[in-house]
Amino acid sequence: MAVTLHNPDGLPKPDVYRQLSVATGSKLVFLAGQVARAADGSKVGEGDLAAQVEQSYLNVATALAGVGATFADVAKLTVYVVDWTPDKMPLLGEGVSRAAARLGIDPVKPITLLGVSALGEPDLLVEVEATAVVE
Repeated sequence: MAVTLHNPDGLPKPDVYRQLSVATGSKLVFLAGQVARAADGSKVGEGDLAAQVEQSYLNVATALAGVGATFADVAKLTVYVVDWTPDKMPLLGEGVSRAAARLGIDPVKPITLLGVSALGEPDLLVEVEATAVVE
């Protein structure tokens, strides 16, 4: 496997993400931020953070498949959430869980979560970008 995940001694050991990943593959994949849009460009989950997170994760998986990679190859995720507050964490988790169940994946990765004031279009609540390494 090109990516192994770790929670080193001396750092907190969270359940929902890992502190770092070690990548040993030969091809790097830098995925642009994915948002809640269907393949035809139509909006998904307008006003619904969990639904938008789910669709964004599904789009990450679809993009990765397009270059011969899988979610297992993801070394790092960055998630941007509009007007982030900690009370949104259950909705974020719900969306990730639903996507993971649909994809049959373990979504636990090193992740950076950033609150932002806005994204590229006014209806978007979340954007997910990924870096993957493929052997």
